[in-house]
Amino acid sequence: MLQPITFYDIPSTKAGQKAWSPSTWKIRLCLNFKGIPYQTVWLEYPEIEALSRKLGLAPTSQRSDGSPKYTVPAIYDPNTTMAVADSVQIVRYLDKTYPDTPQLVPYATDALHAAFDQAFLTTVCPSLLKVVAVPSAECLKPRSAAWFRAAVDCTPTTGAKREESWAAFKNALQTLAQWLDADGTMERRFFLGDKIGYADITVAAFLLWIRVVLGSDSQEWKDIRIWNDGRWARFMDAFEKYESVDDGENLVL
Repeated sequence: MLQPITFYDIPSTKAGQKAWSPSTWKIRLCLNFKGIPYQTVWLEYPEIEALSRKLGLAPTSQRSDGSPKYTVPAIYDPNTTMAVADSVQIVRYLDKTYPDTPQLVPYATDALHAAFDQAFLTTVCPSLLKVVAVPSAECLKPRSAAWFRAAVDCTPTTGAKREESWAAFKNALQTLAQWLDADGTMERRFFLGDKIGYADITVAAFLLWIRVVLGSDSQEWKDIRIWNDGRWARFMDAFEKYESVDDGENLVL
């Protein structure tokens, strides 16, 4: 019997909405979709480096000053004694280590998924961050909020500038819809056709970020659900059963 994988995530302070980060939502959705047992360990941003060093994880990138940068999501798999960080690397690890589960980056699609990741980040993130950065910081505990504000531009965007950013995000989702329908097929639901893949999970994770930090009753979430003739509402309905969040436990270093 498989032992549960340890999955590291950053908690929000929202009641009943502990999972919020799009980066970690990707892996939570992957684990739920694959049906791999796991337990969440909640930690704060300033604890990530110490945890990563303890697990023997390499930095996932470098800061502007050249110092190593450690990030979550990260997992520790007691079944293989492997620790892995970075969303893409974790997904590839899970696909390879648990081949009897649904494959999220199917054979020969690695390059396409890498290209999608880059295109998605440049298409969607700039406008979206201007809308959700401040409420993201506001839903964190003080230590993580301070770290987040130091790492992300949290200049408030209001009035016409906010409307402009939201319109740009709407256009970004329209671009995603055009990618999905590139072959002329109307309402292609997922990027792999009728099967959920890692690209779809990436989109779902970012939409969940919006729903959590702005609220399911927010005008922004209501907007998203009707854009493109309700396409994104139908898209997210397919992920509802994979949104479960366990209680988990807090990190002890």
